[in-house]
Amino acid sequence: MERAPDPTPTPAPQATPKPARGQRAAYPLPGRPVVELHRHLDGNVRTATVLDLARRHGVELPADSVEELTPHVQITSPTPTLVDFLAKFRWLQAVIADYDAVRRIVRENLEDAVAEGIDHVELRFSPYFMGEVHGLDAAGVAEAACDALEEAADLPVSAKLIGIISRTYGPEIGWQEVDAAIAQRHRGVVALDLAGDEAGFPGDLFVDHFRRAREAGLRLIAHAGEAAGADSVRQAVEELEVERVGHGVRAVEDATVIDLLRDRGVALEVCPTSNVQTSTVESYAAHPLPELLERGLIVTLNTDDPSISGIDLPHEYRVAREEIGLDDEALETLQENAFAAAFLDDDERRRLEQAAHRRDEHGRDQHQRDEDSNHQTRGQS
Repeated sequence: MERAPDPTPTPAPQATPKPARGQRAAYPLPGRPVVELHRHLDGNVRTATVLDLARRHGVELPADSVEELTPHVQITSPTPTLVDFLAKFRWLQAVIADYDAVRRIVRENLEDAVAEGIDHVELRFSPYFMGEVHGLDAAGVAEAACDALEEAADLPVSAKLIGIISRTYGPEIGWQEVDAAIAQRHRGVVALDLAGDEAGFPGDLFVDHFRRAREAGLRLIAHAGEAAGADSVRQAVEELEVERVGHGVRAVEDATVIDLLRDRGVALEVCPTSNVQTSTVESYAAHPLPELLERGLIVTLNTDDPSISGIDLPHEYRVAREEIGLDDEALETLQENAFAAAFLDDDERRRLEQAAHRRDEHGRDQHQRDEDSNHQTRGQS
């Protein structure tokens, strides 16, 4: 379906964000790229943006200030199930009234990544879910997301897009999302994911969808081992033939699934705070992240839905250290694993490594200048 231009475009923010030095301090390897692999566009919409889009489009919200709206769009305590967690998307979804709203959300996600000191981010989205409330075409949503990616060339961050099949809508609608992703495969969409109600809509309903995506050249991911157990992870690896698994933490329930992941080199996109908030794990202290690393799996650290969870990537690195108890070596492994598992070609990897090295050198030079200045000031007092 051909997409008509929006009549009243929402202006993009003018200021180009810069990462705060304090944010970068959370990452263990300052001279290496910082990468996030698992972040949902529609799970990271600024509360102020929700309010602004609602006013523009006449959407009635349960509150009219950031402070009052926050409890409606952000998790404040663990939820009983993944489905309860997903209910927080309601108001974020409700304000995506036109394609320009999609472009704005992509732009702001990239700005947030810059502010967090991220060098490369892979943003995933379900085009049908984002367009459902206001009847936007899934193909048009995917096109708008790619437009925004191209328009964000001024931002100092590398980015790719991942199309999602929202399994909750069933296999028939899933084909629309597959086709939308494939249509944009030369404009930044590099992979297909499967997300949503994992327990209610198992992966075996989507084997043919993944086959088509694979044949079209897309890389493959699936959410598994979150709301369902280790068998869901096995199915994703053996039948969907994924390269990465979203979450995957319940793989620890079956040693043969751990062996399967390790033998096939499948990376896990682990999101500790999300796992606690969805009651996938009882607490940070009970999180299986250390065990997954100890058993030789390729584990990465991610945020999942930052605005809904009220977190950012530096927060997850601090949680991994302070609450889960990982040491420096383990944190360094997480950072390097994310870079290794990213969907990048050799040239893109080389550019990211060079940029991270230059940034580290600049940071050390700036630190030395600050030290010299402080020493001079102390000497004059």
